[in-house]
Amino acid sequence: MEIVDLTALDGRGPAWGTASEELNATLLVWRAGEGQPEHVNQQCDVAILALAGSGTLAVDRSEHPLAAGSFAIVPRGASRSVAAGPDGLRCLTVHRRRGGLQIARLPASPS
Repeated sequence: MEIVDLTALDGRGPAWGTASEELNATLLVWRAGEGQPEHVNQQCDVAILALAGSGTLAVDRSEHPLAAGSFAIVPRGASRSVAAGPDGLRCLTVHRRRGGLQIARLPASPS
């Protein structure tokens, strides 16, 4: 078991992370205007907890304000992005553990 003070960790972007057999957790720290570009997680729901600062969470292009203490669960299959506000944003994401990225092999093109 690990106990971490997420408010005391320095860093930028993915500043800290841990995983158990079932869960992944990542601390994300962004300066004003930085953030996570739009993407889709097809494998699992993602919980997002804003710890400090402010920002905007966009889910399927619908924007939602984030402030310290804000909590959201983004359903799998939804597009999401996060942008830090003028005072930056520190948030924790937690989701069910998933396997590593796989490189797909494309079928051979017909001759």
